Parts: sequence; C-alpha cells; structure tokens
Amino acid sequence: MRLSTVRLADERELTTAARQEGDELVLLPYSDVGALLSSGDDWIGRAAVADSERIPLAEARLAPVVPHPNKIVCLGLNYATHIKEMGRPTPTHPTLFAKYDGSLIGPHEDIHMPAVSDDLDWEAELGVVIGRRGRHVPRRNALDHVAGYTVVNDVTVRDWQHRTREFLSGKTFEATTPVGPALVTPDELPSGASGLTIACSVDGHTMQKSNTADLLFNVADVISYVSTIITLLPGDLICTGTPGGVGAGRDPKVFLRPGQELATTVEGIGELRNTVVKDRL
Repeated sequence: MRLSTVRLADERELTTAARQEGDELVLLPYSDVGALLSSGDDWIGRAAVADSERIPLAEARLAPVVPHPNKIVCLGLNYATHIKEMGRPTPTHPTLFAKYDGSLIGPHEDIHMPAVSDDLDWEAELGVVIGRRGRHVPRRNALDHVAGYTVVNDVTVRDWQHRTREFLSGKTFEATTPVGPALVTPDELPSGASGLTIACSVDGHTMQKSNTADLLFNVADVISYVSTIITLLPGDLICTGTPGGVGAGRDPKVFLRPGQELATTVEGIGELRNTVVKDRL
C-alpha cells in the first residue's frame, strides 16, 4: 500500500491522508498519515478498505508524508563512502541528531536556501516511519514497528552545521527537508528496505548513487538503538543517513544554487523533485 498526505487548499495546514490506487488518490478520513498511524493498531486494514472521494494523483499537492512527527531522528555517518569523504572515523554506535517539523516540506515543494548562507548541500536518504509504539525494542522484533518507508533529502546548511561540534543548527532550517512522495508499506519492499538503489541528482547530473544494503547500521539496528533511549511513537520519522557524493565532500566543494532542481529517488518508493529558492531576511 502507498499512503500520502494531500494539501486540500492554499492553506498549508489543511490536509488529508490518502491511499494511492493507480493514478488516483482515495481520500481517507484522517488529517494526515500521522493521524492515521496514531488511530490504532488496525490502521492498515481501515486504510485498505476505505472508499470515498478520489482525486487524480497528477493534480494532487502533496505535503510531507507525516507533517508533524512527534520525533524526527536522523543518522549521520551511516554509509562507508560518506564517512570516507568527510574524513571521519567509522563510528561504533549510531550517530544521532534531530530535526524539527518546521524543516519538512512536500515532495515537490520549494527548498528554501537560507538568506544567511550559500552553503546548501544535498543528502539523499531512506526514511523510516514508525507504525507501532515501542521502547527497548529487541533487534529481532524491530521491523514489526515499521509502518513503511519513504524518501528524504536531509538538505544541510554546511557552514552552520560546522559552527560547532553539534549538527542541529545546520540540519533544521525551515523548509529545507523534502519527504515523500508516499509511505510504502513493508510488504511491497525487501525486508528492512535493504538492497534498494538510492540516488540524487542536481539539474539532471547524478551526484549520489548507492544502495541501502550498504547502511552501516541497518533499519532494525537503528530502531532497537533509538528505542533504548526514547519511546518511539506512530508517525515518528527516522532518516537513516546519506551515501557518498555530497557537495561538501568534493574538491572543490559544490553547493546548491537558487533555481536548481534537486531530484532524490529510492527504488520502489518514489522520487522527490524540488526547486531551490533563496529566502529573504
């Protein structure tokens, strides 16, 4: 099953969850996919049988799959190629940081380059959406807590990221992180969404291309680890890290510019396509 959150009007906060059927979206009686996931353990059955108003997929304005997660947990340094290009030692534990929901945008919405920086970089990532509450989840049961998978680009303001040893300030500028176009349930993908091609291009030029099988800490590892720290809730988003090929890892460095189009894909899940615009103070 493929689920999306659709904007219903010009007002950004007016949304509804929807189920994709072919080239149509079936609107569901929930404000967004996060609300659907929080509605009870039988959410998938209710989403599968609901039948109401339909709209053409091609005409839909998609919001982030879960617009307001309780938590957005991100991993750094989780592909060997990215660890190497950034000159960092291989971590022995997952490298975690967070975002806030104000950073999230839909799969076709504009990425806002901050007025205070020109060092905007791309980071294609596999996103994991939690479907079941869990604390101290054993690794062997971790995938049972996954509602589905999505595509994320952890667009990063590099100079702000590197102002201190902590990543947060460069990772959560408003309207910088596209998520979508859909949550794809685990039955449609390999276990743990492993073995999928992940790629990113700028104006049609491939910048990143890798495979989710190369994750240093896989989805089950991460869920088990994070749930040791904090209770995972339905709708929580985990961004699993980016492979090599980011702009800051190149010589000379390359950053995004206003007007450029960033395309991010994960095999079997979908594509983000976003244009960069410059914010004003």
